[in-house]
Amino acid sequence: MENTANKCHFQGESDGIWAWTRFNQLFNYLPLAALIEKKIICMHGGIGRSITSVEQIEKLERPITMDAGSIILMDLLWSDPTENDSVEGLRPNARGPGLVTFGPDRVSDFCKKNKLQLIIRAHECVMDGFERFAQGQLITLFSATNYCGTANNAGAILVVGRGLVVVPKLIHPLPPPLQSPETSPERITDDTWMQELNIQRPPTPTRGRPQSELDRNSLAYI
Repeated sequence: MENTANKCHFQGESDGIWAWTRFNQLFNYLPLAALIEKKIICMHGGIGRSITSVEQIEKLERPITMDAGSIILMDLLWSDPTENDSVEGLRPNARGPGLVTFGPDRVSDFCKKNKLQLIIRAHECVMDGFERFAQGQLITLFSATNYCGTANNAGAILVVGRGLVVVPKLIHPLPPPLQSPETSPERITDDTWMQELNIQRPPTPTRGRPQSELDRNSLAYI
């Protein structure tokens, strides 16, 4: 029985590695950005230090590989806006060496040059599910509520309507169950699983100051 169990374990691990590899091969062919009516551009991270035109993104070859070390690719996937509209230019990014944050002046120049009205990006947990930057020319969007089980953030989606009017729709985090003993076996199992998951997860710091659970001024409570 033991040999059979070990064989099943190794077979399961092998199948998992096979599936993981195939998923990542697929990701390498997926779009890196999307244009809506040539006026709104959607991306993961941001424009960083190197991206000044939409054409630069369009010219990135598929399948992409991180081994290529493209600054454009790194900026697109890993850059973030600065802390607020008063911090302009380029700054080092706390995520790691070689990564940058970009100011509202970069956003304004990029939108003007490419005749865009808005950049929509993700990459950072925001307490209200969405957050405006560069006087509304960039929106950070985050759809996962209560990120990692600890952030207590709302999530949001953006609905693009006629005339490219963008309307945020909030997703409220679920309140904790009223009758769920902290010491129940189910709760302990859930907490252990979440802690193990968070250890392996790349850091995605909450953008801005975390707000109080009872802060009624938060958009999460509208």
